[in-house]
Amino acid sequence: MKPYATDKIRNICLMGHGGSGKTTFTEAALFLTKAIDRMGKAADGTTVSDFDPEEVKRKISVSTSLVPVEWKGNKINFIDIPGYFDFAGETVQGLRAADGCYIMVGGKDGVDVGTEKAWKACLKNKLPKAVIVTKVEEDDADFAGVLASINSTFNVTACPIFVPLKNDRKLEGFVNVIDKKAYKYDASGTPSEIPVPAYAVDMLEEMRNQLNEAIAETDEELMEKFFGGEEFTVDEINKALSSAIMDRSITPVLGCSSMMLKAIDKVLDFALLLPSPAAVDGVDATDANGEEIKVKYNSADPISLVVFKTVADPFVGKLSYFKVISGKLTSDTVLTNATTGQTEKFSHIYMVRGKKQVEVNEIFSGDLGAVTKLSNTNTGDSLYTAGRPVTFLPFDFPAPCLSLAVVPKAKGDEEKITSGLRKLMEEDPTLKLENNAETKQLVISGLGDMHLDVIMSKLKTKFGTSMELTDPKVPYRETIRKKVEVEGKHKKQSGGHGQYGHVKIEFEPGEKQELEFAERVFGGSVPKNFFPAVEKGLQDAVAHGVLAGYPVVNLKATLTDGSYHPVDSSEMAFKLAASLAYKAGLVQANPTLLEPIGMLTVTIPSASMGDIIGDINKRRGSVLGMDTDSDGNTVVSAYVPMAEMHKYSLDLRSMTKGRGSFSFVFDRYEDAPPPVAQKIIEEHKKDMQDSE
Repeated sequence: MKPYATDKIRNICLMGHGGSGKTTFTEAALFLTKAIDRMGKAADGTTVSDFDPEEVKRKISVSTSLVPVEWKGNKINFIDIPGYFDFAGETVQGLRAADGCYIMVGGKDGVDVGTEKAWKACLKNKLPKAVIVTKVEEDDADFAGVLASINSTFNVTACPIFVPLKNDRKLEGFVNVIDKKAYKYDASGTPSEIPVPAYAVDMLEEMRNQLNEAIAETDEELMEKFFGGEEFTVDEINKALSSAIMDRSITPVLGCSSMMLKAIDKVLDFALLLPSPAAVDGVDATDANGEEIKVKYNSADPISLVVFKTVADPFVGKLSYFKVISGKLTSDTVLTNATTGQTEKFSHIYMVRGKKQVEVNEIFSGDLGAVTKLSNTNTGDSLYTAGRPVTFLPFDFPAPCLSLAVVPKAKGDEEKITSGLRKLMEEDPTLKLENNAETKQLVISGLGDMHLDVIMSKLKTKFGTSMELTDPKVPYRETIRKKVEVEGKHKKQSGGHGQYGHVKIEFEPGEKQELEFAERVFGGSVPKNFFPAVEKGLQDAVAHGVLAGYPVVNLKATLTDGSYHPVDSSEMAFKLAASLAYKAGLVQANPTLLEPIGMLTVTIPSASMGDIIGDINKRRGSVLGMDTDSDGNTVVSAYVPMAEMHKYSLDLRSMTKGRGSFSFVFDRYEDAPPPVAQKIIEEHKKDMQDSE
């Protein structure tokens, strides 16, 4: 594939719900443009864009892929994004590379939650968009219904552009609302003009009037012409459409059938009405002084680029996908990483189509490419020509919402698993890994069960090691509720010097989370030089409570008395004496188990509020209040025990059909209810018995 100038490039994200036809559309576009000689099928694992072993195995997209096609002297980089919510990080990466979006909607399925999420993502990123209604050949496909659903869901007036002609639920052709011509397609995807069927005349007139009204609102001259009863020319409509798409005031809608190669040419034609990088105002960034700037897409300027995706391979190394913002990148270029300050040499640069990499000598501003072996560069990093520092805005990845503990399947594989997971984190910034020092567990966090299942599978295939995932341990705490005074005596004689330490300690609830140590010794019954030993013995002891072995908090210990031996007393003896006093005292001081409580904030459609409130109550939660956000969603705030939240992301997705989101932040500890505490204590006793 030859290099293309900036104004001949289109970078278009394909977004939508899983199964809406994004991957099949890319196959049709590749076949129609003769980039491939046979269309693959997602069900067979033979498509260009779904080439990852996990995609082949699961029959779905799990990662963003590039599918460039050449069309009428232009290059269209289609960026195929997974539709499943567990891979939302891929959406963030793909959108950073895009200048426009096609939101794919199944003709039978209509607008669903994936459509809503895609729409919101386009608005958030200020990207122009069009809606492509796929699978219109299916008997139950309803193009008019999809139009109505778009209008009602998003409160817009969608403009039909290329509309399927269906008679008795059978697809007979398409009508172009712009030039009011009808077309049928042969098996190769080639169109031929046909008369507009009688049953479609009124529909065409209605849709043309709808388009004319939307076009008229984009320009005063067109408005005057519209009210004067004059027809718009095709050139006037296309020019106005291009401008309106750019400022996002019009939402065009086109129908197509990818499996039958029908109207794919019109969808490709329409892509050329979306803005090229040359038409974009610029990319937000900061300069060397931290001042906000806009970097223009211009191949004559010094080079700057952003890495929007990384693929980790244990054999090949890292493959970094990038978008050239300014300048013309050539092989053997040396750039500086704005994050690390280190230089990176682009020895070999590639154009990528699916898994195929074609080495090229140059890539112009606005185009997408890839490079291998950038050792100190990760996703989101900005690179620039020395002497012209520029840093593009950071990526806003979704926070992980499902955390599980890692259990190696093979003994001794801990280090291998950790190393493999850290490699996978390079290509997936939504994946987090924590070695919890308190629970002695390696905890992995992701966006859902499918996300973590894919990570486990990649770990096995790429790095040759396996793991299982279990619920992580909850970091409970223990404390006391009453004041007691006890003594501890450590006395041992075994020939020669013995060991002797004797203390009396007063234990009571403290105001600070950490241990408070004080002394109130009179008459030198315990010499001052042993006070630190007593405190150290208590500090070691509070790491394990007397109920279930959890750390003790809010404890105050006051050394009040004791005795010593001038020869046999030592620091070790007094440490042991303090530990004995601790064990005896806490049992008598009404010990209690504390569980961590977090602040849960759930954003949901108002229709789901009843289910959410009921679910929070089942989790022993306490609802604090409800509010409404700017999008009309209900925001529920509640305190919920952390032990009840491990699989909340999965349950919330089920209750809201994927429309809900939440955050959960630790707030405080409070007494665990007796049934909960008793269960944890019994489990601790059983674990102690099993370990003996």
